[in-house]
Amino acid sequence: MTTFLTVLVGLSMFATLGVMFAGMLGLARNEAAGGARSNRLMRWRVALQGVTLVLFLILILATRG
Repeated sequence: MTTFLTVLVGLSMFATLGVMFAGMLGLARNEAAGGARSNRLMRWRVALQGVTLVLFLILILATRG
């Protein structure tokens, strides 16, 4: 169980990082319609960060007990 949670935390961290970089690259390119896309990507980033934190807390609780 702990190994599975560790893999999930790692995957969610990399997914968060990927979405964050995609949003930053969109802003750096200064696309005409990039505002809406960048805003959507940043909302995804926040959601993925929340998922990562919840998984991390579950992992910590699973290793304690």
